[in-house]
Amino acid sequence: MPKTVDLPKELEEHLESYVAAFNSHDAENVNSHYTEAGIIVWEKGNPVSGEDRHAAIKEFLAANQPRIETDVREAYVTGDTALLVVDWTMEINAESGGGRENLRGVGLDVLRKVNGVWLYAVDDPFGEEPRD
Repeated sequence: MPKTVDLPKELEEHLESYVAAFNSHDAENVNSHYTEAGIIVWEKGNPVSGEDRHAAIKEFLAANQPRIETDVREAYVTGDTALLVVDWTMEINAESGGGRENLRGVGLDVLRKVNGVWLYAVDDPFGEEPRD
């Protein structure tokens, strides 16, 4: 099991707020955690931003009713930029239409501090292979 990293308080609050919004399926609130030009790469090799990002978040939350847990493996902060390596597990509605299924991955997230608030510039949940 990876060791939990001590995060600067503002980054820890950002991540807690994001997880709470994600788990409550609040697409508007989830979207508010990104810079205006921020991208998500929720489908490997297909980054989306702007209105496409907002639509993808809304569709994913509505269709899957996800529940996510995160554990920051590594965090690097320099000035107004941060890189987080995040182990995550998620429970979603099964594609077959019955029950739930579990997913896991390692995200590579780049955040920028904008007007004193940390926001995702790049959210890539499949940036690295999970540890066994």
